[in-house]
Amino acid sequence: MDTKKWKEECGVFGVYAPGEDVARLTYFGLHALQHRGQESAGITVSNKEMLLTYKNLGLVTQVFSDSDLDSLKGDLAIGHVRYSTTGSTRIENAQPCVVDDGRYSVAVAHNGNLLNTRQLREMLSKEGYAFKSTSDTEAIAYLIHKHLKLGFPPEEAVARGISQLKGAYSLVIITLDQLIAVRDPYGIRPLAVGKMNSGYVVSSETCGLDIVGAEFVREVQPGEIIVFDSDGMFSYEGLPVEKPSVCMFEFIYFARPDSRINGKT
Repeated sequence: MDTKKWKEECGVFGVYAPGEDVARLTYFGLHALQHRGQESAGITVSNKEMLLTYKNLGLVTQVFSDSDLDSLKGDLAIGHVRYSTTGSTRIENAQPCVVDDGRYSVAVAHNGNLLNTRQLREMLSKEGYAFKSTSDTEAIAYLIHKHLKLGFPPEEAVARGISQLKGAYSLVIITLDQLIAVRDPYGIRPLAVGKMNSGYVVSSETCGLDIVGAEFVREVQPGEIIVFDSDGMFSYEGLPVEKPSVCMFEFIYFARPDSRINGKT
């Protein structure tokens, strides 16, 4: 059996919590999700003026030192632990993937696997985007950035971007002032939302919510886009829901036994 075909897990985590140490909250969330990927880890934080990123190859505890986390100050953050689905194991493929042209900033962390990456890369390359990695996540980030440049608000830019994706994806995204959670219309990969006193948390599994003391609210629904910002939590229909197709391996292989998916441990 070709074991490369089974490398389809990753862990994503996001937090919107002004006034909190969001980098450390993300660190703890990624630590709880470490079983979903051991190749690399990364965190991107927004301080409302710019996106700050630190990522490297290795386990969460190996990648981040106290000084690294101290340097990531802000009000919202996303993080990622990686198993390679598309692209080799090298630092360029570590996530989150950040696109910042000085005017429009977006960072994306992705759990899943796209089926039309080659076509997207060819299209975006013709439009002037220069790819630095072989990860399919970079194509997603460029699609969203493209629509931000066209003047669409973030939730609409994300909706237009994901309309061009084929495959499995659970995404956490940040702009300078918003955290956005997205799940593909089949709901193939899990994504849960939690509430803290100071804000909201999004995690691939509920074990990521538990470790930071967040109360489980609900799962991101298939095809749904959820935006978290200073006004609260808002839901949008990104794409029409397709036949629910949660990956069975989440229950028997990928997920931790103390996580809840579709209401089941």
